[in-house]
Amino acid sequence: MDIVMVGLGRMGANMARRLMRGGHACWAFDLDAGAVDALAKEGARPLRTLAGIRDLPRPRAVWIMVPAGEPTERTVKELAAHLEPGDVVIDGGNSNFKDDVRRARALEPAGIRYLDAGTSGGVWGLERGYCLMVGGPKEAFDLCEPVFRTLAPGRGEIPRTPGVREGSTAEQGYLHCGPSGSGHFVKMVHNGIEYGLMQAYAEGFDVLRGASGPGVPAERRYDLPLESIAELWRRGSVVSSWLLDLTAQALVADPKLEGFTGRVDDSGEGRWTVEAAVEEAVPAEVLTASLYARFRSRLDHSFGEKMLSAMRHGFGGHVERKP
Repeated sequence: MDIVMVGLGRMGANMARRLMRGGHACWAFDLDAGAVDALAKEGARPLRTLAGIRDLPRPRAVWIMVPAGEPTERTVKELAAHLEPGDVVIDGGNSNFKDDVRRARALEPAGIRYLDAGTSGGVWGLERGYCLMVGGPKEAFDLCEPVFRTLAPGRGEIPRTPGVREGSTAEQGYLHCGPSGSGHFVKMVHNGIEYGLMQAYAEGFDVLRGASGPGVPAERRYDLPLESIAELWRRGSVVSSWLLDLTAQALVADPKLEGFTGRVDDSGEGRWTVEAAVEEAVPAEVLTASLYARFRSRLDHSFGEKMLSAMRHGFGGHVERKP
């Protein structure tokens, strides 16, 4: 199907590439004309202005991959001026789910359908595929399902969990989660869990490293091969995961993690997850503590915080922000 990709950053451009590989006609727009030109050389159809969307086949589907907040707000408003009843806007960024509910209601009188698509996959998504958590009208989801199916990783070699309904799109790596906002709500909690998992790995490896410290009695002092331990745990351990894969890669490339300062930013979802837990009166001690640990990392830095930076760089290409 025809799909417009608005925002050609690290993820947007790669998503467009995966869609084109899957046989979709991908129209590309970015404020940076050079980014549009570069993707056009790979087969994308360039859009020089958002007004050009008016000339595309109907119903039109527009996927937004711009930073959450004001950039997304501004883009949705401009698109609304060029779209018609039956068209679909898909926000694939990291928006707050409450903003999705508001935007969906604002577009509804014009007949423009709005989907919020929580997107996980980072810089590896082009080859691995993207895990997609989608909220919004079911008929809009059904219309755009060919796009979701192409972006998702597919079932691959992972066996279906016993008891899960056969044929569910979840085993393909994408899911209609519910009404407006539900997709980004699920992605928000996903990222909150990500914070906790990363913090657990970081603290664990910090403890392993600390076993060689001068304050440890000589008979219990261990100079442990961290990169080998990470590799060991990847094989048959209950703590194996993609995050552990990235940890192992980081330790092999830079055993002392000297290329990282340990300053760890938070992208917003962790905060929103904690806020949702408070609103729901749900205890979330680990997720809350992992968020506060990121705040503390901006004051001084431990080996564990360098490990967090290394993992973020591994899955998302995140570069440490200067103080």
